[in-house]
Formats: sequence, C-alpha cells, structure tokens
Amino acid sequence: MNAGKLDRLVQFRRYEEVDDGFGESENWQDHGPLIHASKTDVSDAERWRAGEVSANITTRFVVRWTSFTRDITPKDRMVCEGLEYDITGVKEGRGRRQWIEITTSARSDK
Repeated sequence: MNAGKLDRLVQFRRYEEVDDGFGESENWQDHGPLIHASKTDVSDAERWRAGEVSANITTRFVVRWTSFTRDITPKDRMVCEGLEYDITGVKEGRGRRQWIEITTSARSDK
C-alpha cells in the first residue's frame, strides 16, 4: 500500500461520559497528537454501486502504523480540516505494521 502524500493533519476524538450534575452527557475529547494522513474521497460511482444515497462523504485516510494509531477503533471519531468524521472501519494496510487505513463518513450538508 502506498500512503501517498501524508499532507493532511487529523485529530482523533474519543468519547467520554461526563456527569454534569444533571445526568450523564456525551462528550467528545481530543485524543492524542495531531497525525499526518493522506486523504482519498470515495468516488460517487463507488458509492452508487454500494447503494448509498445521502448527503454523506465517504473518505479513506491512511496513517502510519504507530502504537497510538493501532489503538484507533470505530468507536472514535476524527477531524480533518474542520469536518468531523465517524470512523466506519480500521484495517492494517499492506506491509506488516507500516500503514493503517481508516474508512470514514461525514455529513456533507452541514
């Protein structure tokens, strides 16, 4: 797998439940350092074949495999250029412990 240019900075976020005195509330906090990544939007044709019809952007990011990035899961989120992405898949790229491919989706109509 070729990561291409790692020309984007992404920030991961992790969910924490916070008791604000009135009950539990959802709170997403920045998790870890900024990470260099490459970004590839999934083509509309690929989305159409997958049966996806909505105002979502499906994007694949590739990051270097590190002890931090190996622990990223679909329970986390990521932010790139001000857009927040839900992580839908994480897999190790070709080449053992070299790259991690992260598939994400974000609302494009916000």
